[in-house]
Amino acid sequence: MDSPLSDHFRFGTHPDHGFVAAATANIPAHLADWFLVREQFEPVPDTPGLYRLAHPEQDGIRRTRQAVHDLRRHGYEVQADYSLDPGRSTSPPQPAVRNGLMERRNRIAHAAATRSPQRLTAPTTMPGAAPQPASVPINGHAQTAGKGRGR
Repeated sequence: MDSPLSDHFRFGTHPDHGFVAAATANIPAHLADWFLVREQFEPVPDTPGLYRLAHPEQDGIRRTRQAVHDLRRHGYEVQADYSLDPGRSTSPPQPAVRNGLMERRNRIAHAAATRSPQRLTAPTTMPGAAPQPASVPINGHAQTAGKGRGR
C-alpha cells in the first residue's frame, strides 16, 4: 500500500455531506479544485479543502468511484474508502439502459452489408469505363448523341 505522504486526493463518506473528497498538500489547491469540480464535486461552505458530491442521490457511489478512477488514470495517488475504491470492491449491479442505440446501429450495419433491393443486377459498365452514348429521339428520328457539333 502506498504511503499516505504521497497521496494527492482522499475520498470517503461524511455523515452530513455524503460523498466527500479532499486534496492533500501534495497538490496545489487550484489544481485540486479544477479536477474535483470537473468530477462533479462542489466546495463545502465553511470547510476549506473539503468537497462534496453534487446530487449524491443520482448514482452517487458510481460517480464517486468514477472520480477515483479518473484521477488515478491521470497519474494521481488517490486514497478511498473500501466501498468507493474501484480497485478493491466490486461495482454495484447496473441496470441495463435500453435506449435503442445498439439496435439502431445493428440495423444500419446490416443495411450497409446487404445489397439494395432496388439494384438486383450488377451494373453493366465497368468501373472507370466511359459511358456509352445514348440514343436520343429528335424530331421523331433516333439519333446517337456524339461528340462535337451537329450540322
